[in-house]
Order: sequence, then C-alpha cells, then structure tokens
Amino acid sequence: MKAVILAGGLGTRLSEETAVRPKPMIEIGAMPIIWHIMKLYSAHDVHEFVICLGYKGYMLKEYFANYHLHSSDVTVDLTKNEMEVHQTTVEPWRITLIDTGDETQTGGRLRRALPYVEGDDAFCFTYGDGLADVDISALVAFHRDQQAIATVTAVQPPGRFGALEIDGSRVTGFSEKPAGDGGWINGGFFVLNPEVGRYLSDDSTVWENEPLEGLARDDELAFYRHEGFWHPMDTLRDKRQLEELWESGRAPWKAWE
Repeated sequence: MKAVILAGGLGTRLSEETAVRPKPMIEIGAMPIIWHIMKLYSAHDVHEFVICLGYKGYMLKEYFANYHLHSSDVTVDLTKNEMEVHQTTVEPWRITLIDTGDETQTGGRLRRALPYVEGDDAFCFTYGDGLADVDISALVAFHRDQQAIATVTAVQPPGRFGALEIDGSRVTGFSEKPAGDGGWINGGFFVLNPEVGRYLSDDSTVWENEPLEGLARDDELAFYRHEGFWHPMDTLRDKRQLEELWESGRAPWKAWE
C-alpha cells in the first residue's frame, strides 16, 4: 500500500519558519515533521510514498536525494568525485515526489497524485503537518470492512478552554481544557479508493469542501474513531509542544523502535 502526503501548502500561520522552508520540513527533534509521519506509516508496513509538492518543493527533493548524507557515515573523495556510504541506516522507502503547483488546492494535489496509485485498490492519504498515534493497520482494515470509497479518521483536538460544571447559579466543578471541546473533527488520516477521483474536478478543488461533502452525501464516507493522541502543527506554540514531547522521550506518535 502507498501513502499520499500533501506537502505543498504555504503554512502562513508559521511564517517565522515557512519563510525559509516548506512546512513539512520544519523540524521536530532535528528531523522534519514529514519524516515523523513517514516513520509512523512505515511502522505499519507502508513503505511507498507519493509526496505532493508545491511551495519550495525543491527542498524536499534535495532532502530525500541526499538522505544518505543525513543519516549515514560517508567518505567523500574529492579528487575522484566519489562518495562511499558506511553503516547505512536508511529506511526501506520508495518515494515519488511530484510537483503539483504552488497554487493548487488540496483536492487538486490529490487529483494529480492519482496516476501514481493507479492499479491499487486503496491507498492512505494525509497532510504533512500533523502527528498522531493512529493505528494505521487498524484504520486500513476498518476501511476495507466498510466498503466505502473513503474513510476519515475522526479525532477530538486538544481542548482550548477550561469547562465549568454548573448547577443552577453555582459552579460545582472545573475541567481543565477537556479534549475536543465536545466535538469530533477531521484528523487528516484517510484511506481512499481510486474511485475518489470522480469527486475531484480540477486544481481549484478543495478536498475538505465539495469532495468530502459529496462522499458524505453519497454515503461513501466512513469514519474511524481515534481516541488517542493527535496534534496539528499550525503555530509556533504547536511546534514547541511537539518538540517538548519528543525531547522528553514521551512522543506518543513514535510507533517505531
């Protein structure tokens, strides 16, 4: 099975970081967040990736083209213009990086990726800026059981506000930022069948609008309930929180050795 990852957005709310690099290349624990996402999938035997590039996409191409330099010992012979790799520890990944346009919307990027999953009965699909401890194997199995074109992972986001427990005019308790603030949202980890292409019109298609609405209307959108860890990286505060979890050795999304 392959995983398609969106990695082309501008990341305007993280402009302090994205002015110089694409959002998926922002580092958590000295490794790009897209690496963490790929490691999660790889822990569930998903080793083939299609990465949809846009803003500063060349940086992702250069990163993966030079991956040995980042993760292995090397000897460089300048006189012979040769490089020898020692003690390689690279992952068993096959990565296709496709240019999907700087202005293309999320559904348009997915549409451009479909030729690279042609022939597969299903594939994973996610964003390049969020981490979770989703059981990918269980998610895929759930999708196959549902026999729907698409499955979305439903999550409860970290709470933003404390909740008062009241009785009449008296406060009887206080809950510090309950998860989800009471609601479920799109967690960004999907499993899709290639037939999803008929819901994708052109580059201006926003995946979160007409396609998901159409799939729901046609009873072709299942939801997988995930009650574990999930956290987006939309702001510097989010980045710091994820960094703290990683540095503390308590990163819930680390499903690999």
